[in-house]
Amino acid sequence: MLEVRVRHAFGEFTVDAAFKAPPGVTVLFGRSGSGKTTLVNAVAGLLTPDEGRIASDDRVLLDTARGISLKPHRRRLGYIFQEGRLFPHLSVRQNLGYGAWFAPRNAPREEFGRVVELLGIGPLLDRRPGALSGGEKQRVAIGRALLSAPQLILADEPLAALDEARKAEILPYFERLRDEVAVPILYVSHSGSEVARLATTVVALEAGRVIAQGAAAEVLGDPSILPSGAREAGAVLTARVARHHEDGLTELDAGGVPLFLPRLAEAPGRLLRIRIAAHDVILSRGRPEGLSALNILPGTVHEVRPGDGPGAIVALDTAGGRVLARITRRSADALALAPGVAAYAIVKTVSVAPSDIGGGRGHL
Repeated sequence: MLEVRVRHAFGEFTVDAAFKAPPGVTVLFGRSGSGKTTLVNAVAGLLTPDEGRIASDDRVLLDTARGISLKPHRRRLGYIFQEGRLFPHLSVRQNLGYGAWFAPRNAPREEFGRVVELLGIGPLLDRRPGALSGGEKQRVAIGRALLSAPQLILADEPLAALDEARKAEILPYFERLRDEVAVPILYVSHSGSEVARLATTVVALEAGRVIAQGAAAEVLGDPSILPSGAREAGAVLTARVARHHEDGLTELDAGGVPLFLPRLAEAPGRLLRIRIAAHDVILSRGRPEGLSALNILPGTVHEVRPGDGPGAIVALDTAGGRVLARITRRSADALALAPGVAAYAIVKTVSVAPSDIGGGRGHL
């Protein structure tokens, strides 16, 4: 368990936040300028806050009241930056060995071969960073961090510098880290898709303050908590692959309700997380007929939250989990939507992007 309490002023802007990061992937989630990087740099020892206390289990990394502030290299942390920051004159094998060189002699450590297999970097070992793609560099950077035998891995928007294809390449490796490696991960992001796919715990930040903390489905499904704004709102469903159809669709079971998506390369029985963007959801009071949309999820309105403008966010509880819908207040009024009212969420099959679909082993 990582416990963080930090207060630090930058002119008129102050970060004043406290949170706990249990095992798994804890995502610091919020818009640019919300204080995410300040917090992760304070944990890393790259910034000494005005006030604070940071402890990893029984190890105190920082306690300003007691004058304790361990140097970064003594904190036993692996740091993955936005860019790999590999040594250009060393091969991939040598870059990985540099991480292992920092591991304390008696510390439990990951086996070199297992890390290489986990990240799929065996064919890259004899190359230098200049011959790697952005996604390959990030996989090597993850491996270097793992081989340093860290007690915690810090990842500061590690996909921000990658295009969509490279992000799609590397996200499954972060899922494997979450599910197969015992080291907790503190992950910084402003992407709802990344949070939905990876997070076991979400710490939502706004203007330097923690506005919510909890499981991914709980935080992302709360219409009162929109760290990235209403336009980026989206909730997370859990669903299991039921079968693949000959017409190119995959059928999922979302709590007993069928959910159809373009064909997925996942075996039947596989549990998935599906992020459904609020702006892709249409609501109906009665079960619709004569529509091209295949996905119709019955549910009950949990909350209707009007925005500052003409819009509103409606939270609908379904058998597969909570769904958010971004509609106009006029539509909400016309449908007489209110807590407890039965309604149907309609989602186009092709509206769910591949980047919004991930493995579901991590706790929601």
